[in-house]
Amino acid sequence: MARSEKPTQELHLSQQPDADALLSRSPLAALVGMLLDQQIPMEWAFAGPYTIATRMGADDLDAAAIASYDPDAFAELLKQRPAVHRYPGSMAQRVQQLCRYLVEEYGGDAEAIWRDAPTGADLLTRLKALPGFGDQKARIFLALLGKQLSVHPPGWQEAAGAYGEPNCHRSVADITGPETLAKVRAHKQEMKAAARAAKPPK
Repeated sequence: MARSEKPTQELHLSQQPDADALLSRSPLAALVGMLLDQQIPMEWAFAGPYTIATRMGADDLDAAAIASYDPDAFAELLKQRPAVHRYPGSMAQRVQQLCRYLVEEYGGDAEAIWRDAPTGADLLTRLKALPGFGDQKARIFLALLGKQLSVHPPGWQEAAGAYGEPNCHRSVADITGPETLAKVRAHKQEMKAAARAAKPPK
């Protein structure tokens, strides 16, 4: 598989140079990393696409190849130590579901989701239609596209909601290095603490 062109903008979400390089040049890798970003540390999730590609013997991810991979064998790829996710079996299914959808709807071209999106609202709708992408995950990824990958359809910030606001540290969209990673992690911990405090006593 041919290596993609070097990106003009670089992501620093996994804090691992090789994994971040893949995220930067591969739209599919960025989507898969976002899909994996739940119930595990953010940098672990975004290192996942590189681990998957390496175990598949490739230097990039290919939606068609993942979609057609034997499900049991693909699950084993994610289960190998170190595991790609805390729940590698279920996440293997979700990654394959995402890739099958991309093959069916976009010819396997992940970037086509946002390449010609006429508005931010339309792009949000497309992202929310992806398997495994709920409203919050779609808005965060939209903010990541806008803030770090220069994807700016009209109204993208409004569609991303609070995650699209400048100079904040709410999500992976705001991570550009170790310092901002620490700020985002602190924000998430504050939100969890506030949610616990808001729960009525048993």
